[in-house]
Amino acid sequence: MTDVETNVETAIRAAAPRALAALVRRYDVFDQCEDAIQEALLEALVRWRENGVPEQPTGWLISVATRRLMDGWRRDNARRQRELNDFLRAADPDPEDYHEDSDDTVRLLVLCCHPALTPASQIALTLRSVGGLTTAEVAAALLVSETTVAQRISRAKRMIAGARFELPTAEEYDVRLRAVLQVLYLIFNEGHTASAGASLQRVDLAAEALRITRLLEHAVGANDKDNGEVTGLLALMILTHARRDARTGPGGDLIPADRQDRSRWHADELAEGIRLVEGVLRTGAVGPYQLEAAIAAVHSEADSVETTDWAQIAGLYRLLERVDPSPMVRLGSAVAIAMTDGPDAGIAIVEELADDKYVGNHHRRLSVLAHLHELAGRPDLARSNYLAALERTRNAAEQNYLRERIAHLIT
Repeated sequence: MTDVETNVETAIRAAAPRALAALVRRYDVFDQCEDAIQEALLEALVRWRENGVPEQPTGWLISVATRRLMDGWRRDNARRQRELNDFLRAADPDPEDYHEDSDDTVRLLVLCCHPALTPASQIALTLRSVGGLTTAEVAAALLVSETTVAQRISRAKRMIAGARFELPTAEEYDVRLRAVLQVLYLIFNEGHTASAGASLQRVDLAAEALRITRLLEHAVGANDKDNGEVTGLLALMILTHARRDARTGPGGDLIPADRQDRSRWHADELAEGIRLVEGVLRTGAVGPYQLEAAIAAVHSEADSVETTDWAQIAGLYRLLERVDPSPMVRLGSAVAIAMTDGPDAGIAIVEELADDKYVGNHHRRLSVLAHLHELAGRPDLARSNYLAALERTRNAAEQNYLRERIAHLIT
């Protein structure tokens, strides 16, 4: 990719969501505005490569997309041509007139994460409308076909065609914001550890989730005590993403935490994440994302697995289980307890989850169980659980790691 193409792509990625939000705020028809923005983006790809990125890329997109909207409405309203022309003259915006409304980010995210949509549709729509990704890029990020993504987005736009582009009411705010955070969390987690495919992580997808979360945090106010979970999620993403270069070897092989070269962790990002955690924990009531970020911060401050403050992590997990008593949280707690009280203490907790409908047969639970049996000196049990985990994971890098552990226990 040339420097010109990179500059154009960067400008489009930043400007497209802002332009869409401004257009929907003005005309309140999401599906038509989204179509118009997509047409404007196609024109931008050609014009900006030839003539350079304009001084006001967002305003440029708004202006072009508005004309596309008006052209469509003109065709649909031929009988009202005169009245419409009067409206067009008043509505055609000047690119220089664009002024960003930070609330637009919140409005757009809330709309994309509308409760009427499935999680898959919420994710696809968020990546395209807020992330500024093309349909092809969304498909590549989610490892599905372009046709599938296009269908999800098309269905989603139909479902929310009548939804208002507005901030949630005070009564709705917490529920709608939680839905937005959950979608961003799911996108990030899929980028951090892909559920399937050849690569352990899809760094671009994780980075995109992080970028959108930054936009959201800026929009809602980093210092607002009622929005601490937004900052908590941002800190969690930063601290987790900072380890990306150390998590895989040159060939893409998985490197577990105890073998990672921590000098390859991004120190500047860790410092930012820790600063955010320390700040947000002082603001008021603590939520699950803040606690997960605090756990990540403790890991980040240690030089090795052996020098990690596992007692503090176990304590944070106890708090986390109170506010989010999910099986995955319990599984994380089991590892911390194993490191403080011995592997058998952790194994007991992992075994309690064997009948859980969500994680009972999940490869993550079986991998943890195998690892703890390995620490306890039970190679046969470790091997059998690694084999069971291998049968249940679809990620090639994880499969290769599990095979390596199995081979190690045989020799």
